[in-house]
Amino acid sequence: MIAFGGISACIQTQRLKADGMGSREQAVRFLNQDYEALKQECLEGGSLFEDPCFLAQPQSLGFKELAPNTSKTRGVEWKRPTELSENPQFILGGATRTDICQGALGDCWLLAAIASLTLNETVLHRVVPHGQTFQDDYAGIFHFQFWQFGEWVDVVIDDRLPVKDGELMFVHSAEGNEFWSALIEKAYAKLNGSYEALSGGSTTEGFEDFTGGVSEMYELRKAPKDLHRIINKALERGSLLGCSIDITSAFDMEAVTFKKLVKGHAYSVTGLKQVSFRGGMERLIRIRNPWGQVEWTGAWSDSSSDWDQIDPDEREGMHCRTEDGEFWMSFKEFLRQFSRLEICNLTADALSGDTLSFWHNIKFDGTWRRGSTAGGCRNNPNTFWINPQYKLTLLEEDDDPEDEEVACSFLVALMQKDRRRYRRQGEDMHTIGFAVYEVPEEFRGCQSVHLKKDFFLKHSSCARSETFINLREVSARLRLPPGEYLVVPSTFEPHKEADFVLRVFTEKQSETEELDDDVTADLEDEEEISEDDVDESFKAMFAQLSGEDMEISVFELRTILNRVVSKHKDLKTDGFSMEACRSMITLLDKDGSARLGIVEFQILWNKIRKWLGIFRQFDLDKSGSMSSYEMRLALESAGFKLNNKLIQVMVARYAEKETIDFDNFVCCVVKLESMFRVFKELDKDGSGVAELNITEWLFLTMCG
Repeated sequence: MIAFGGISACIQTQRLKADGMGSREQAVRFLNQDYEALKQECLEGGSLFEDPCFLAQPQSLGFKELAPNTSKTRGVEWKRPTELSENPQFILGGATRTDICQGALGDCWLLAAIASLTLNETVLHRVVPHGQTFQDDYAGIFHFQFWQFGEWVDVVIDDRLPVKDGELMFVHSAEGNEFWSALIEKAYAKLNGSYEALSGGSTTEGFEDFTGGVSEMYELRKAPKDLHRIINKALERGSLLGCSIDITSAFDMEAVTFKKLVKGHAYSVTGLKQVSFRGGMERLIRIRNPWGQVEWTGAWSDSSSDWDQIDPDEREGMHCRTEDGEFWMSFKEFLRQFSRLEICNLTADALSGDTLSFWHNIKFDGTWRRGSTAGGCRNNPNTFWINPQYKLTLLEEDDDPEDEEVACSFLVALMQKDRRRYRRQGEDMHTIGFAVYEVPEEFRGCQSVHLKKDFFLKHSSCARSETFINLREVSARLRLPPGEYLVVPSTFEPHKEADFVLRVFTEKQSETEELDDDVTADLEDEEEISEDDVDESFKAMFAQLSGEDMEISVFELRTILNRVVSKHKDLKTDGFSMEACRSMITLLDKDGSARLGIVEFQILWNKIRKWLGIFRQFDLDKSGSMSSYEMRLALESAGFKLNNKLIQVMVARYAEKETIDFDNFVCCVVKLESMFRVFKELDKDGSGVAELNITEWLFLTMCG
């Protein structure tokens, strides 16, 4: 059975989103916790907040290396900043990059993103709301806001932090009495299920969760010639930048090079400047190590003699404090030493790096569900077509007088949701990607059509993500001529379940929509037959089956149908249930007797024979059962077009291990026909809307 509670909650969520819930101005309350109300309750009660949703207990630390009773978590205490410092401060002298020093957790990617956040005060205070303090109205409660898969979420925490041997276990401030960075890490850990869930990741993940921006990645071995201009513009616009050095083996992880750079470690890029040096110009880049120490020791490092040869005033403004984790190096050396640069553009208009033209964007929430919408990549031709499909209409080419090619720039970003939370169950990121197809002439302008298997067998993609990869987000910047295109996001393997967000950014005006079938039913006029039209042999069978009252009850119908299908050795079935037989009688019972007379039974019998023909047609391998991904086509043949969401519900209810047997197929068709006929009766004016009072609703759901 499908839970009504789950469906109603889903509908309610969709309505709230339509009203602006999840926007910057109206963040979603994570776990429905209201910061202001909880704080007021504590102040009035004279108590400090203790978060019941993220307990100061071992399970909040982790599940493997940080699991309860492991060497790393033994002896851990949870203490408030007021217990750790005589004068705790939330933010001391403004949030700076040196407030972020890494602890015993492998979340340097997150800390590099937090360090970059401090360079943009507007963005920082979106994530770290103003007015939080350990002095005025202190109640042991704080809150932070993160972008999560298309919506802003407000996360409430208490300020009890994990401490071992008298020191904070994880992120801490170099000052010792400043706690905003430790508290933001705790809020992010709560959002993802535990501290350990934050171990390992890409800086872009943190960037995007702090900004709602979109990220790009550059391989520095193949860096564009004008990369310095792209970096400079990104820094000017307040974009967040991170860099790292690839590891070649497990032994390389966090290995320190000869000149004190750390492999497999996330750094943030915090500045770019040209200086006069030895009669020429030298381009320098400023990097920050979230460890707060271990710095580059080569040219232009803190203690390098190169600084003695530039203007003293310039040197004074640039020079870093020794061992604060931040250092300069030449740009050429940066390209040699580092492997990858990640840029998160805070606004869509910053995407091209070279142009200030405005980028339009749209977001879709989608799901891959086993048996209904999780088709895997193009390597799986039988199932690829069942993936969600999105149509992109590129209307105008780019404005670039130097480019002779008529093309439209756009960026596709596919992000899988909530995968860190599943690490506790031994799961992680799926391998994901997408393909882009040109819409053929016969389907141009169509909205309500989900393209089927034949289309993908006959057409190749015109663009795709560079690779399928197990990152949270895969993105690609593409250029195609004006026209209509189909974007198909998928996991690499079929049957992998996940929720995802697909974002499409276009330089010029465009139209983007989910390509899905309209919900319709081609209901045949009900057969008008009398008892005189019934065949004599059928009358004889009916008389034998129905008994003295000449009507068939639910029990008798079940006995008849199960006896008949058992004779069809080519059908797999575990028999019709009482619920299924009751649905059939409800569909055809005209007098409310909960029984079928001979005419009603004849009509039902004709329907079952028709459905049997459809079932056999789509039982392609003649196994006696039908694959769940063919169910959409079988239902269409029976007269019902359903969209992705309804197909998911149908498969979840009627399929077992991706297969549908005959009795479940009949149940599904009977239910659909009943519900469509009832709706048609209630929708008197054909507006597509039916109104029900509570009694009618209960009667409909109980009897359906």
